[in-house]
Amino acid sequence: MGNYIKLDVSNTNQFIDSKIYDNLLKEVFDATKLLRSKKGAGNDFLGWLDLPISYDTREFARIEQAADRIKKQSQVLIAIGIGGSYLGAKSAIEMLKRYFNQEGVEVIFVGNQISSTYANQLLDYLKDKDFSINVISKSGTTTEPAIAFRIFKEYLEQRYGKAEAKTRIYATTDKSKGALKTLATAEGYETFVVPDDVGGRFSVLTAVGLLPIAASGVDIEEMMSGAKKAYLDYMEEDIEKNEAIKYALTRNALYRSGKKIEMLVNYEPKLNYFAEWWKQLYGESEGKDGKGIWITSASFSTDLHSLGQMIQQGERTIFETVLNVEVPEEDLIIKEDKTNLDGLNFLSGKSMDYVNKMAMEGTLIAHVDGGVPNIRITIPNISAYTYGYLVYFFEFACGVSAYTLGVNPFNQPGVESYKKNMFALLGKPGYEAMRDEIMAKLNK
Repeated sequence: MGNYIKLDVSNTNQFIDSKIYDNLLKEVFDATKLLRSKKGAGNDFLGWLDLPISYDTREFARIEQAADRIKKQSQVLIAIGIGGSYLGAKSAIEMLKRYFNQEGVEVIFVGNQISSTYANQLLDYLKDKDFSINVISKSGTTTEPAIAFRIFKEYLEQRYGKAEAKTRIYATTDKSKGALKTLATAEGYETFVVPDDVGGRFSVLTAVGLLPIAASGVDIEEMMSGAKKAYLDYMEEDIEKNEAIKYALTRNALYRSGKKIEMLVNYEPKLNYFAEWWKQLYGESEGKDGKGIWITSASFSTDLHSLGQMIQQGERTIFETVLNVEVPEEDLIIKEDKTNLDGLNFLSGKSMDYVNKMAMEGTLIAHVDGGVPNIRITIPNISAYTYGYLVYFFEFACGVSAYTLGVNPFNQPGVESYKKNMFALLGKPGYEAMRDEIMAKLNK
């Protein structure tokens, strides 16, 4: 069978107490068994686990058909969503589209913040462009996307009239209930389903992520093929042969050995937003009950010129997980310069990717020597297939890791705290008593 990616944990061994590692072996085995049994905490949100082989092929076909219509009718797709309703799609498009001169539909995300400047300038940008909307919300009442949908739906209807506007709005929402579903049914929008058993941060391989990704021109069939390959690979029960389980084991062993912060590092800027998706996945899944590895990210070599000092000689509570791309999409050979004023002629004849790889190797050695363990995950290339595979790798490892940690991977009770305070301050009905308490705190 053989796994598609390569996991190297050799640069963590010296930092992990062997007793801790040995004790964790059984815990991780039990956590994996619990995840696969679907009997653990939060098991009503395990629809992602078998998704690569059980997804709704009829809806998948409708997603591809809708994406084709969007490509014909629009230059821009406005994707409205927050959290898992945008991070997955954003990470895929950023990873898989060209940096410049992109062909096809431009996907612009809104509703992931409440910036009036952003919204106004986007409205201005759309004045001479045909556009469609994909609003993504299970309830339709989440504040940030709901505000954005009000604004951009109104503008769409002004531009095209209500009759045509409804053919340009695609709603990804609950299959049977909620404000957005009610509106979509009343107005006649084409709808796609946010599955009841797939939480937002695990939803990129559902209609939540697949519609905007497909509209951008990315091959979502290849993406699902990669996820299926990962699903089959990670059926393997032997921890030494299962990279996803071994990653979960290693990061938990480092955590119990005093390494409390994990930094996901890349040497290819196309992976920057993948790290943002990864941070939500692990942050919301593990950060609860006073537990959890603090997750952050960096893009090297860029951030070595800003964070390198702290990583090299700061508090020794950090470890790095490096995403290494084995073969770049494109490469360049560095040529000789007659004047050699920059002193770089020693690089003549070498490729930029070779220099980048040597920067990675040199950094890894320096950081390990400085007390920073390094996990290396090598992916063969940047492709839709690889993206799907990598998503499932991290999702599966996250479920195992969180159960090993002893928390429910699939809830996020802490996320609601800021919302209650915000609603009280804004005067939402039902929050009057809470508003008085909060105002007293603000006026101290």
